[in-house]
Amino acid sequence: MPITTACPTTSTIRGRACALFAAIAATAAATAPASAETFINVLTGGTSGVYYPLGVALSKIYGEKIPGARTQVQATKASVENLNLLQKGKGEIAFALGDSVKLAWEGDADAGFKEKLDKLRGVAAVYPNYIQIVAAKDSGIKSIADLKGKGLSVGAPKSGTELNARAIFGALAMSYADLAKTEYLPFAESVELIKNRQLDATLQSAGLGVASIRDLASAVPITVVAIPATVAEKLGAPYVAADIPAGTYEGQTEAVPTLAVGNILVTHSDVPEEVVYEMTKQLFENLDGLVAAHKAAKSIKPETAAKGLPLPLHPGAERYYKEKGLL
Repeated sequence: MPITTACPTTSTIRGRACALFAAIAATAAATAPASAETFINVLTGGTSGVYYPLGVALSKIYGEKIPGARTQVQATKASVENLNLLQKGKGEIAFALGDSVKLAWEGDADAGFKEKLDKLRGVAAVYPNYIQIVAAKDSGIKSIADLKGKGLSVGAPKSGTELNARAIFGALAMSYADLAKTEYLPFAESVELIKNRQLDATLQSAGLGVASIRDLASAVPITVVAIPATVAEKLGAPYVAADIPAGTYEGQTEAVPTLAVGNILVTHSDVPEEVVYEMTKQLFENLDGLVAAHKAAKSIKPETAAKGLPLPLHPGAERYYKEKGLL
């Protein structure tokens, strides 16, 4: 109902008081917050990776739990593209690999960032990506050295996965020139080529149990190729030594050493503080929904979410962690 501001004139005092009330009411009406929609575009990765199902789950949570929120999930080429899109304001929250975030904040042109992406802000460190090199068993590949003279897909060009591949090859004094064929393909397309005997192996940086490798392992016998812990020591943070547990994929009977690098949920400085506060809060208050979408989300913990980030936290996320006594 509109506020009535007409004033009686039978009394000068009453008239002045009513006029003052009318002025206050008019000011309040002008400055009251609008109930406009909040649009949240969640930037993910390829549909056969882990970012996408988690992004779908996150979008559903935000749409249901944040009043007035309208959400969308965008499949992308993942980390590098996501970070560049955020800098341009073409998304509100995105998944990205920790090393990609670090390079974006520094403005590393070789990694796909033409300048320092200074609008990026952190929301939460989430789960680790495991760098998984998987070969068709009949390729004869049993070690990284055996990749020489073989065909390998290293992910989309300058994607987070491909940056991981470059780092590992560099640490081992290898290069793509050592391969018979280098393909720059998303996870699902890489798997299809291996199934069709047009490619020997794929390197995928993803959560454990990624759908693309599960699909491959169910179609053909595979070998999960070890990456020595010495590579993690040589590369340093954010890379750490880790194991792919036995039974992660069909036919994988033993744990396989590899590297892991953390994933980060990132936003940008133009997203309002209240929106980022709610996105952070609803993330942690609805973790069951993310775990149901993919088991990689079991690693998401509020206690570690604000630690070791290579960029500043968004004020909205910072407020949440301070409220919870985590900062």
